[in-house]
Amino acid sequence: MLKVVIVEDEDIIRKGLLHTVDWLSMHCTVIGDAGDGQEGLRLIRQYRPDLVITDIRMPVMNGIEMVEQALKIYPFQSIILTSYSEFEYAKKAISLKVSEYLLKPVDEEKLTGIIANIRREITQGKDYDDIINRTKTIGDIHLIDLDGYLYAEQKQNYYVSEAIKRIKSEYYQKLSIEAIADELEVSPSYLSRKLKEVTSQTFLDILNKYRIQKAVELLATGKCRIYEIADMTGFSEYKHFCNVFKKYTGASPTNFMKSSTRVVVKNPRKAKHELTLY
Repeated sequence: MLKVVIVEDEDIIRKGLLHTVDWLSMHCTVIGDAGDGQEGLRLIRQYRPDLVITDIRMPVMNGIEMVEQALKIYPFQSIILTSYSEFEYAKKAISLKVSEYLLKPVDEEKLTGIIANIRREITQGKDYDDIINRTKTIGDIHLIDLDGYLYAEQKQNYYVSEAIKRIKSEYYQKLSIEAIADELEVSPSYLSRKLKEVTSQTFLDILNKYRIQKAVELLATGKCRIYEIADMTGFSEYKHFCNVFKKYTGASPTNFMKSSTRVVVKNPRKAKHELTLY
């Protein structure tokens, strides 16, 4: 169950959210409500909810300031309740990684959809934590999690995100940073520099790591020959594929297939969204 705190100074709206929304069907439980930002901040500190639903304009402390201060304590998801006249406030909320904005009066169907998405994100994160907690022996072989860059809380550079999307969707084709930069109408040097700033890796490293990750997945199925996998993951030469595979996994594709103990998992604790091979 997701723990929810509601902060809204208008009694009618707050009580409506508390008593008319079917929270149980959304796998949520409201653990507290407040009528101003200061009391809301106290509840957040005390109960550490998964989700905070808050108005913007409130007495004592507004919703933006409350969320800003609370995020310094620990991370959580947030939904901002707003009106058309509060657009300037809402724009500032973008920098706080707000999950969604809802216009008053609240549309329960839309709220249900938003919370479903938030619940999936939170559950996925907890699943990753469980995997790491159960794993005692950590290897020294790292691949890459492109989804981590695309869906991380921190807003990334637009051109970096677009380049990563291209790698993710077209890794099996011939790709170059020059071609992608040309399509994005930026210089290859700029795109290369921004990729390095965001990921701490070069374009070629990101591409090769993702290709090898896909190769590992295909090898695990046992349905394809190694030379077929090399071609399916964008390597034009079999020997080059073997060399790159060994560079990132520490084993040749043949020896890797003989191992029955290695699995690739996403590790949110790793810096720069790496995957760890166990």
